[in-house]
Amino acid sequence: SSMMPAAKCIGRLAKELQDGPIRALDVAAGHGIFGIMVAKENPQANIVALDWEPVLAVASENAKEHGVDDRHDLLPGDALQIDYGEGFDLVLLTNFLHHFDLPTCQQIAEKAHACLNDGGMVITLEFIPDEDRVSPANAATFALTMLATTPSGDAYTFAEYAEMFRDAGFAHSELIDIPDSPQRIVVSRK
Repeated sequence: SSMMPAAKCIGRLAKELQDGPIRALDVAAGHGIFGIMVAKENPQANIVALDWEPVLAVASENAKEHGVDDRHDLLPGDALQIDYGEGFDLVLLTNFLHHFDLPTCQQIAEKAHACLNDGGMVITLEFIPDEDRVSPANAATFALTMLATTPSGDAYTFAEYAEMFRDAGFAHSELIDIPDSPQRIVVSRK
């Protein structure tokens, strides 16, 4: 799928940043491929996939297919409403925040912060336009699509993500480009 380069990149990055036994929460996991790639890269990673029950059936199937289903647990529910629990080292927010306005994104960042161990981190994957908001072109076009197709969604700049995570209590965020993908990653550390 077109998500594979980004998913593999996130898997490698997660292992690079935190090797060894980790618990990762894959928020709005969808097909589950991002959490699954984290588990594939790191044999000591355990994943909890959060999404609506019917969607999780697909993630579960994919986890089996990739041979990580013994380390792939399911948390059915609405990512905006459900309690994330605690004791996580990593939270994945992949292609999720663009659906919401900044105050809602802020709430999600706060929930991610609350469920993380000290030193834990969030990996956010999005189309992130430059500060001028018109380049790269695909991110700017994506922002227009979000404005047209979601009640309040947008493509946010790195400055907006950095501020959002800082306000949620994170110490530091950095922007990382992905080879072979129009998307970018923000890593925010608690």
